[in-house]
Amino acid sequence: MKKQNIKKKEVDVKKSEVKQSEVKPQPAISDVESRRQFLQKLWKGLGIVASIEVAAVFFGFLFSGKKDEQKIKPKQLIEAGNVESFKKNSVTAFRGGRFYLARLLDGGFIAVSLRCTHLGCSINWEEDKNRFICPCHSSAFYINGEVQNPPAPNALDYFPVFIENGIVKVDVGTKLQRSRFEKSQVTYV
Repeated sequence: MKKQNIKKKEVDVKKSEVKQSEVKPQPAISDVESRRQFLQKLWKGLGIVASIEVAAVFFGFLFSGKKDEQKIKPKQLIEAGNVESFKKNSVTAFRGGRFYLARLLDGGFIAVSLRCTHLGCSINWEEDKNRFICPCHSSAFYINGEVQNPPAPNALDYFPVFIENGIVKVDVGTKLQRSRFEKSQVTYV
């Protein structure tokens, strides 16, 4: 029985030696802390970079409109004709210039866009009804571009009109949006 116990102890010793050699050494506490610190610094750095990128995009959108407004666009004037050649309460189409020139009852001029403010379809002037009509969804507009019948949400866009030496000129390079008609949008002789 002693021989068996001795052999058993030898086997146990060999097993423990094998187990100890298979055991991997544990990292020192300072190694774990330095890895943890490294990962914390890495995440903080990535967070800062991401925050800067988000801020740059936000401020880019915030200030992008102001840059465009500050640029002075050259006028693209189209000479429409002599003031006297336009009767009061009349509309003349300038398809090449993408506008209708309307002379109102009070003698003022306004140039309105050919495009409906609903979906951008080309509008037509109905002289017998004294209104613009959109063939797509039946939006109607008064001679001054004000909405008469929806679904168009806003008055027709308009272009600045200038009168120089009796000649009516329209700046087709500057299309102005509006929600409704106002007297200040009309040019008088």
